[in-house]
Amino acid sequence: MIDTTPKYSFVIPIYNEEETLAELYRRISAVMARMDGPVELILINDGSRDRSLELLRELHEKDSRICYLSFARNFGHQIAVTAGLNFSTGNIVIVM
Repeated sequence: MIDTTPKYSFVIPIYNEEETLAELYRRISAVMARMDGPVELILINDGSRDRSLELLRELHEKDSRICYLSFARNFGHQIAVTAGLNFSTGNIVIVM
């Protein structure tokens, strides 16, 4: 039986990143494709006021490796990172 528990977790806070999410996803996907085990990408919407949350939902529907958390308001970078760390399941966590 193959273990599908993520070996790696990427944790990335997002705040008003509508313009950069597609490029971030493209680049991170290329890195994840070269990794030697299951990977999850945890994106934390830190109260964005643009279309970031909508785009995160679309990415999640497109790629099962993507999870997202969303805050109702901006709590700041460190709280977003902490939430992502608490949500991660990988043995190795990469925070960006």
